[in-house]
Amino acid sequence: QVQLVESGGGLVQPGGSLRLSCAASGSIFSIYAMGWYRQAPGKQRELVAAITSGGSTNYADSVKGRFTISRDNAKNTVYLQMNSLKPEDTAVYYCNAEGEYYSGSRLSHLEVWGQGTLVTVSS
Repeated sequence: QVQLVESGGGLVQPGGSLRLSCAASGSIFSIYAMGWYRQAPGKQRELVAAITSGGSTNYADSVKGRFTISRDNAKNTVYLQMNSLKPEDTAVYYCNAEGEYYSGSRLSHLEVWGQGTLVTVSS
């Protein structure tokens, strides 16, 4: 199977920066897109940023100009550089990957989530 392992969350003061990482491992054939979502207490999970294998990116309006998503295709790893953090960025951040994986002798659709990493922005 395929697993995502996230790292990089923590406590940061408003205006500070954090970098999240998410590495995919397992029986991966290809990953079309990887992304970061977040869920704040009492709110629905929302897309923060996504990137395709070709490098096309998509950002939530609330993070444009502050967050940058990047990807190392060779390592099946996606990064989220978060600058100028605000208290409203506080949430559990989840990594997501979509693609195909080896299931026996076949290829099967892959969609997998990481376990989540907590980002707290507070003074």
